Amino acid sequence: MPLAKILSSVKRVGIDWYTLALIGCVVLAAIMPARGAAAAALGTVTYWAVALLFFLYGAKLSTSTIAQGLINWPLQSLCLACTFLLFPVLTVSFSPLTASLLPAAVSIGFLYIGCLPSTVQSSIAFTSISRGNVAGAICAASLSNLLGVVLSPLLFSMVIASRSEFGIDSSAIWKICQQILLPFVAGQLCRPLLAGFLNRYRLPTMIVDRGSILLIVYAAFSAGRVNGVWDLISPAMLTIIVGFCAVLLTLVLVVSLGTGKMLRLPREDSLALVYVGSTKSMATGIPMAGILFGGQDISLIVIPIMVFHLMQLIVCAVISQRVAHASAACA
Repeated sequence: MPLAKILSSVKRVGIDWYTLALIGCVVLAAIMPARGAAAAALGTVTYWAVALLFFLYGAKLSTSTIAQGLINWPLQSLCLACTFLLFPVLTVSFSPLTASLLPAAVSIGFLYIGCLPSTVQSSIAFTSISRGNVAGAICAASLSNLLGVVLSPLLFSMVIASRSEFGIDSSAIWKICQQILLPFVAGQLCRPLLAGFLNRYRLPTMIVDRGSILLIVYAAFSAGRVNGVWDLISPAMLTIIVGFCAVLLTLVLVVSLGTGKMLRLPREDSLALVYVGSTKSMATGIPMAGILFGGQDISLIVIPIMVFHLMQLIVCAVISQRVAHASAACA
């Protein structure tokens, strides 16, 4: 079968070239992991790539969009509640079971998912495809990530309190601010100079966005391969991880969708709530993990967020396409 037909077939179920590239980075790290000086250089490049990514986020985000989105306080508060309340409650509830079935570091990874902010690019894209409230989604996702710089480490320190074998560096929040928040603020300050160019040409932002995540994934899984942590993950264990991620995502989707209907939110707001409230950011999560869990089994800790990220992309892509087709049929 020609490559074009294969890509077309997998895209219909929500798997695009970027998803395939993420899987390819994991495979490459297993076959040719970065070692020694190459690993150190990769770490430096990855750090600055993430800083550049959040600088570009700041430069692209207009203050008028933020103001327009903040006016819709029911949507913003519900998105934040899903991200920083519902998710942590669910992952803490799963904790006794994940701790009994999975290695400690992987179990910690599920708790970590619950504390992360929402995605920015994909949740906005899915909202746009479904003809939802794009301005509200932009504001909710951006606010989630800005608050997550402080809230995510604080939340994680609370849920991890009973797990003495894992701890976080007390200076982690400042390190996260240096890599994520300060570049974002610098981007906002430079917005008058860069906004026109970035709005006309989306390719630079997309390259930095996707490229930085691919670098992060390759670096994290290379470290795991070099340290031999992959010997701890069997096919049966990976199946359990996928199962927990599927249950978690299903529950959040059901609750967010049900909440929108129960509160009689406008259709556009309900769609934004579903996509922003049910997704978690790997772009923020993996760099933050490198800071929070320095010297620990980071590659094992990030496996759940990797699996969850791929799953949310596929599931939300399918949902958004079906909603779009249904809307077009009714028009």
